[in-house]
Amino acid sequence: MTIRLALYEPDIPQNTGSILRTAACLGVGVDIIEPCGFVWDEKRMRRAGMDYLDKVDLKRHASWQDFQSNHTEGRIVLLTTKGAVPHTEFAYQAGDILLLGRESAGVPDDVHNSVDARVIVPVASGMRSLNVAVTAGVVLGEALRQVGGFPA
Repeated sequence: MTIRLALYEPDIPQNTGSILRTAACLGVGVDIIEPCGFVWDEKRMRRAGMDYLDKVDLKRHASWQDFQSNHTEGRIVLLTTKGAVPHTEFAYQAGDILLLGRESAGVPDDVHNSVDARVIVPVASGMRSLNVAVTAGVVLGEALRQVGGFPA
């Protein structure tokens, strides 16, 4: 079992498509926790994710509660600007799910308080945050490096 990504109610289809492409290329699965802030249809997602969508282990969940009831293994690690541990100082484990919040609002407090860990990607002083797709790639790269999970 390797690392997975989970997107909480994503707002922007282009970011979702970029994350799905990254996941396909790195051989990791993705959980989409709905509702999405855009219409999810084959044409739009194919445009955003190009021809990589068929290569992703993709699971869609109707809600946070649905995701939680189907999540039985591994820790949920939230990538958040409110995290206390830099992503490079966290010890990832095979089976971890890296959770990304909505581009517009992150995750609500009940989700934030229910995860197993919270990590932050440090950015330069005065900067707010990285794009969610970039954050996914940065943290996923570190997690895969630590667990030896990059494709051969």
